[in-house]
Amino acid sequence: MATLTATPDFQTFLDDHLDRDLLRFTTAGSVDDGKSTLIGRLLHDTKSVYEDQLIAVQNAKVNRAGDNKAGVKRIDLSLLTDGLRAEREQGITIDVAYRYFATSKRKFIIADTPGHEQYTRNMATGASTADVAIVLIDGSKGLLPQSRRHTFIASLLAIPHVVAAVNKMDLVGYSEARFREIETDFLALAQKLGIKNVTMIPVSALEGDNVVNHLDNTPWYKGPTLLDYLETVPVHVEDNSLPLRFPVQLVQRPDRTFRGFSGTIASGTVHAGQHVVALPSGKRATVKRIVTYDGDLRAAIAGQSVTLELADEIDLSRGEMLIAPDAQNFSVPHTGTRFSAKIVWMHERPLSPGQIYLVKHTTRTVRATAAKIAFRVDVNTLEQHAAADIALNEIAEVEFTTTLPLFFDAYRTNRITGAFILIDPITNATVGAGMIDRALEENTEDTATTHLFAYLPGEPSLAFHVTHELANAGHNAILLDDAHITHLPSAIRAANLAGAIAVSSKALSADDLSSLRTWATVPALDAAKSASHLAARLFEEEKA
Repeated sequence: MATLTATPDFQTFLDDHLDRDLLRFTTAGSVDDGKSTLIGRLLHDTKSVYEDQLIAVQNAKVNRAGDNKAGVKRIDLSLLTDGLRAEREQGITIDVAYRYFATSKRKFIIADTPGHEQYTRNMATGASTADVAIVLIDGSKGLLPQSRRHTFIASLLAIPHVVAAVNKMDLVGYSEARFREIETDFLALAQKLGIKNVTMIPVSALEGDNVVNHLDNTPWYKGPTLLDYLETVPVHVEDNSLPLRFPVQLVQRPDRTFRGFSGTIASGTVHAGQHVVALPSGKRATVKRIVTYDGDLRAAIAGQSVTLELADEIDLSRGEMLIAPDAQNFSVPHTGTRFSAKIVWMHERPLSPGQIYLVKHTTRTVRATAAKIAFRVDVNTLEQHAAADIALNEIAEVEFTTTLPLFFDAYRTNRITGAFILIDPITNATVGAGMIDRALEENTEDTATTHLFAYLPGEPSLAFHVTHELANAGHNAILLDDAHITHLPSAIRAANLAGAIAVSSKALSADDLSSLRTWATVPALDAAKSASHLAARLFEEEKA
């Protein structure tokens, strides 16, 4: 049977393609600033659209692009990324759309994010891994509140490079004066937010000016086109110069002769023969081999997924970290259970002080309590306000306390080890994204969690209403009256470990109840009292 082999020319093409570096960028801005049209123009003019996709867009029933100067119907390029039916019908972006394309110089992954305030959490999600943020500004409208909001989020996410693409220049007659006016406003905002690398480009996504090609409409602009900028902007330079951070994801033990630690290098470099330190144990070891599917490496850099075999036998497991020993203070991550972080809230149920969540940080997942809301940020004015809770799409500074230590850096220093997500322990829903600002002083007092069990035997209706009162007051509470629960004490412990108050009307034996009292507080509850009264009684027990 004949075997297929790659020709030298084709193999060269593949090698060249694989060797090109990858740039991730996101688009942001207010509703109808032309984000999807801009991406469609990039894809179209770089010949990155398949013919059948182009035909489908040309034949689409919805077309908001209108006619060109010659009276010929334009192609609505926004339809290349707005793939949901609701998006096409409304002419807006709702979900994050990811598209891939490549040029002879670089590969790209685009995150087309929605502009509407209702979908701010989607924008934060799409921008979280970006190397460049393109903030579109409608040249006819100027800097709108949502554009300011997205620029603030870009600064919050520490995106290294920001491009302000002043779009729809065709609507203002390609006026240089209008462009300079918007440039002044945006540069002032960027300076206020601490954004260092800012580039201003006048574009018309509809007509194609300065997106991929220089046209004749802006002779006063001497800078790069958007594509020229994206192909040449430096990326990932700082990641390799940062100290080594290697969170362990998996311990590989295929046989008794090999024990390796797999993960993705978050920052820095590692090479065979290098000395490393394990956290939290502090044990030192030497890297014996750097193992990959394609063979051993002499060295590996940030972003590479590798398996490290150590010359020394040390105790190391998932969620722990390898770092490089160094006398410089910044080279060692902070190890602690208390920190303050900016939170982008992504759930309909607000964040309130005292609530318990799961924090997923690198490869480590621990329970954490939202101890205090320091302030909420007004993203339109950047002013800080006191807040009792944090609602959907709001951004705030929140202090957290975890049950186990994390190994973290400030997000401004390291975007991987300074980031985390918040997970609801009951529903497993991702409810927030966090960027660590600083470590807080460790609390030396006893911080043992109070486990509560509201026992109301033979009172299912009352148990239901007590659970409802607790939930309305912002407490995690679970009613454990389901007939499928075969062992109630185990269910109570599981609910308490998830940070919830367990409530049940199912009868327990004297032995089970006695055993539970060694685990949880089981307050005496008078079934003749109202559900609100009993809930208040449980609040007192929790505070005590």
